[in-house]
Amino acid sequence: MRNKLLIGIAIFGILLGLGAAFFMKLRPKSEPPAFTPASNPYRSGIYANGIIESAQKNGTNVNIYPEVSGTVLKIFVHEGQQVKAGEPLLALDDAVQRSTTESAKASIAVAEATLANVQAQYAKLKASWNLDPRSVSKDALDTAANAVRAGKASLELARKQYDAARALLGKYTLTAREDGTVLAINTSVGSYISSQGGYNSYTGGYVPVIVMGNAENALQVRCYVDEILIQRLPKPDRMSAIMSIRGTTLKIPLTFERFEPNVTPKIELSSQRTERVDVRVLPVIFSFKKPANLTLYPGQLVDIYIGEQAAKNQ
Repeated sequence: MRNKLLIGIAIFGILLGLGAAFFMKLRPKSEPPAFTPASNPYRSGIYANGIIESAQKNGTNVNIYPEVSGTVLKIFVHEGQQVKAGEPLLALDDAVQRSTTESAKASIAVAEATLANVQAQYAKLKASWNLDPRSVSKDALDTAANAVRAGKASLELARKQYDAARALLGKYTLTAREDGTVLAINTSVGSYISSQGGYNSYTGGYVPVIVMGNAENALQVRCYVDEILIQRLPKPDRMSAIMSIRGTTLKIPLTFERFEPNVTPKIELSSQRTERVDVRVLPVIFSFKKPANLTLYPGQLVDIYIGEQAAKNQ
């Protein structure tokens, strides 16, 4: 009986091992990719990472920083809003500076009154001098004349201080320098901001208080070509490029705009890391026409292939 039991256990163990080996050998069918990866449409195209941005004649998006520090009192705009040049964007608490400006204005009135008094005193002494030089000493007349000059200088200084205080007061309201679109607001009412910008609690760094793009909502794409591939770039008049939108199968033709002729250290576009690395890249800017049925935003990452027009696969 005992031998039969051992034989039964051994047979069960063998069958269990064979079954486990069979099922472990089976591999689940892999899921198809969510979208087709970008493919090279050129015979010898150059690949580059790209980032969509607001189209500008030079530079990138317009980053706005305050020239003074303070607590945000009011925000007049919202993301996506079209604004005109001179339109207020954001106001800081200016109570202290407003008091300083009023004090400077009052100083002008004091200086004007003082000047009027010394001028009247000088006029009396001068009139007396003209009637009889012996009635007023020369020292008294010179002292009065000096008091008039000092009063004029004090008044001029008070006016300059008031103009400076009023100009500084105007900096507590941020305004749009040009027509454009508000792309991002990186602060909120009650937050403290400075000339460094606003503190981002997620990244632990300072960011522009407001980011603006152009008024027409036109977009361009900036790509970064590795320095070892620069010599393979076609001439601008022969350059052709294709942009692939991630998550779709769409490919958008690009038009060369300009180089930024300064090879800089590569940064990680997805996290904007700025530590120095050995890899350096050349920025190349392209423009494109956005398809009507496609939604694109500044900051969106794309894949770009650059090739020659003659080498393009039809």
